[in-house]
Amino acid sequence: MSNLKNFLFTSESVSEGHPDKVSDRISDMVVDTYLSKDPYARVACETLTTTNKVVLAGEVRGPEINKEDLIKNVRDCIKDIGYDQEGFTWKEATRIESHLHSQSSDIAMGVDSKGNKDEGAGDQGIMFGYACDETDVLMPAPIHYSHKILRLMAEDRKSGKLKNIEPDSKSQVTFEYINGKPAKVKSVVISSQHSANVSQKEVREILRPYMMKSIPKEFMEDLNDDEFYVNPTGNFVIGGPDGDCGLTGRKIIVDTYGGAAPHGGGAFSGKDPTKVDRSAAYAARYIAKNIVASKISEKCLIQLAYAIGVSKPLSIYVNLFDNDLEKNKFVTEKIEENFDLSPRGIREMLGLNKAIYEKTAAYGHFGRTPEIDGSFSWENTDKTTVFTK
Repeated sequence: MSNLKNFLFTSESVSEGHPDKVSDRISDMVVDTYLSKDPYARVACETLTTTNKVVLAGEVRGPEINKEDLIKNVRDCIKDIGYDQEGFTWKEATRIESHLHSQSSDIAMGVDSKGNKDEGAGDQGIMFGYACDETDVLMPAPIHYSHKILRLMAEDRKSGKLKNIEPDSKSQVTFEYINGKPAKVKSVVISSQHSANVSQKEVREILRPYMMKSIPKEFMEDLNDDEFYVNPTGNFVIGGPDGDCGLTGRKIIVDTYGGAAPHGGGAFSGKDPTKVDRSAAYAARYIAKNIVASKISEKCLIQLAYAIGVSKPLSIYVNLFDNDLEKNKFVTEKIEENFDLSPRGIREMLGLNKAIYEKTAAYGHFGRTPEIDGSFSWENTDKTTVFTK
């Protein structure tokens, strides 16, 4: 984020019914399907969704999964999201194709452990982790509240409490920062697919409570009503994959920090945890969050770099944003001493060889609550004492 002290900053979120998020959900379902049968399965699955069509492509290594079972799981995803529309439905009208094939032996050779060689990274790349004290979950305020608006809408839509609102939605929150801290909300945008029998004025009043429930009152006191935008272009009846093609991995800033921190070279969804695009980004967030939770710093950015087939990170970069070189050196040394950042070490540290990924596909991979099944383990703050001087 900018070194300026006073500025406006905006982040957006998209709902689970956004076409790209439908694709992310399906790709992560494929990962979970394979990991539930074999914790060491390898999966790299991309999904395309469009009008009444879903296409799976990519490579896998692991158990045989019946194609019809996989197709049924795809339909279950679409049904759970809430799509049963003329142009996109969980029913037979939507055609589902699977073109998954075996993983390249060249990639497998670089990743596999053998003899004295530890398991290598599944690809080269850079991954970032970030945390800050702007919210109780140590996430930047704009992305945190953007996610919350859509998550509350989805919960009420699925329970039947929210009527006339369809699955495809987007939100955007702009904060004014004063002296480097979020001070007040300057604008809120919610665009949501809706049924044909409601007006835009009605949609606006249907959605207003979700803005008010999501953002703390102290941030909203100066928000002008004309800075609350709902469906600025007008009608939004045709949505989801029928309105726009969806692809896995196109919402990576939504998945991470809303632009408040850098993003590495790769997306997360559809990849098993040997892929450091995913696992090392989770590890970097885990470390950054524990650093901020330890109160040694108000915010922290970490970069990890890997080479395909090499187990240890090539570099570890830490920025605490306070120009305290001794503290930065102390934190870097503590990371090197206390965290095994090899692909195997990360998976064991965070318990990643589990079917825990489908639920990460919407409303962000970070700032979530760790669950008893091991999902969102990278959000735990159980290593804060490592950074206590």
